Order: sequence, then structure tokens, then C-alpha cells
Amino acid sequence: MLDPLSDIIALLRPTTVFAKAISGAGSWGVRYSSFGDPSFCTVLDGSCRLTIDGAAPIVLEAGDFVLLPATPAFTMTGLTDARADEPVAIDPHATTGFSGEMRHGDPDGAPDVRMLGGYFAFASPDAALLVSQLPALIHLRGAERLATLVRMVRDEASHDRPGRDLVLARLVEVLLIDAIRSVGSDEAPPGLLRGLADPQLAKAIRRIHDAPAQGWTVAALAKEAALSRSAFFDRFARIVGVPPMEYVQGWRMSLAKDMLRRGAGKLDEIAARVGYGSASAFSTAFARQVGVPPKRYALMAG
Repeated sequence: MLDPLSDIIALLRPTTVFAKAISGAGSWGVRYSSFGDPSFCTVLDGSCRLTIDGAAPIVLEAGDFVLLPATPAFTMTGLTDARADEPVAIDPHATTGFSGEMRHGDPDGAPDVRMLGGYFAFASPDAALLVSQLPALIHLRGAERLATLVRMVRDEASHDRPGRDLVLARLVEVLLIDAIRSVGSDEAPPGLLRGLADPQLAKAIRRIHDAPAQGWTVAALAKEAALSRSAFFDRFARIVGVPPMEYVQGWRMSLAKDMLRRGAGKLDEIAARVGYGSASAFSTAFARQVGVPPKRYALMAG
């Protein structure tokens, strides 16, 4: 059985990946507009400055890894700051499919920084399920394993070999999990990561994911966590960010949406798999949570 974090990443199904080499030389500065999809970067040599809108600038150095789960607008410059006030605007959508090296600044000089960067998308529209669990910026130093994964992503994305799409999807899943593992629980917002860092809450969360169709109650989950009902409820709501039964409901509906998108069973079968005794009870709960009945959702998502 998958653990809860693996459950979520498998459900989101990372798909098309774009990766490219990036370098900068001399006086340079670029500004990327807000993108929304997750993006990543590893610094191979040299250094530069990254400024995400609304946050303090950070210096990126060789060996650093950056993951932006939702990629807001940001500016990147050389350390001279000569172009910081007039960066070249770049539309990230316009670089889709670009496979060469993207050079910023002096096109002929030796680069001051060399990076591998890219982004990917999720097949599932529920990307917010993961993004809400993460800090806006994951910045890791000395991330050799992640740098190796990014190189592998770059190599695979640059060639049209048999099995390319599957290999890329698996590489990005590993890259995501490795980056998320490195996030300290105190850095993450209330959510799954902080819940899994709590040994007692983790037991209950794993049971929810192991058996989503079980008739869970707060008392039953508190027993799994070896806590009193009131202590469990308060602790879960504070650390995970939602009450226990709201988390159960949210996970069941995420599973149901995935099954509906894939056409994985009739309505009564899907209802049973996510803990409902009848298709009508499931339809009522689904429409209340998602905003449309399950059949309409399946047509819209198909």
C-alpha cells in the first residue's frame, strides 16, 4: 500500500515535462510572468540572484536546487544587479518545447552561471491538493541527488526514445518526493506534511489512505492515533489544517474524481469504493463538495 504522500503524487499523475539548459553572462536580468505549473531548477556552476514577487531575494549557488510548486512571477539576475531594474520580460509559455540552451546577457562571453531548469504539468486538475501542502519556495543547498535527477530529466526530455513519457513521469515523481522529503515540517503550512511528521497523527492519516471506504468516525481515528477524541480532534485540526472528517471527505472525493475522469467503474461501484452505501448518497455528497453531480463531472473531465 502506498503511503499518503505517494498516494497524492500518484493521483496527480505528473505528465508532460519540459527541461532546458540556462546560462547567464555579463550584465543580465530576466523577469518571468506568473506561470502556475510547478517549475524546478538546479545550479550547475556559478551563481545568480532569484527574487520571487513578494519575497526577499536569494542567491543561488552551485549545487542549489529550487522547486516552485505554483511558479509565481519572479526575476532572475546576475549578481552585479546591473539589469535588476530593467529585466527582459519572458513569457514562460513561449519557451515551451525549446530544447537548446537559453542564454541571458552576453551571448559570447564565458557564463557566470549554468543551470538546468524546467517545468511539468499534472494530468489531474487537482494540483492544488499538493500545492496547498507545500511552501511557496523549496530551496535546498548541496542537493546532489536532486541535481542528478534534473540531469536525467533533461536528458530524457531531449530525446524521443521509446518509453520516454513513462520515464519522464516516473523521474518527476521521484524528484517531487525527494524535494518534498527535504522540507522541514516547521517550514510547511498546515497540511499533510506536518500531519505525517506527527507520529500519532500519521497513524490515523495512513489508515484513512489505506481504507478510504471504511466508516471512519473521529472516535475511530482517535483510537488509531492512541489519543482521546477531543485531543485528537484539536491536534488534527491545528496541524493538518482541517477537521479529521473534512480530511476524510476531501480524500474520498479526490479519489472519486480520479475514478470518474478515468471511467473506472459504474457510479455505484465508485460510491462503494469511497465509502458510500448507495449511488444517490454519493451523488448528493459529491455535488455538495465539487459543485456538480458526478455524471456531469465525468462528462466535463472526459
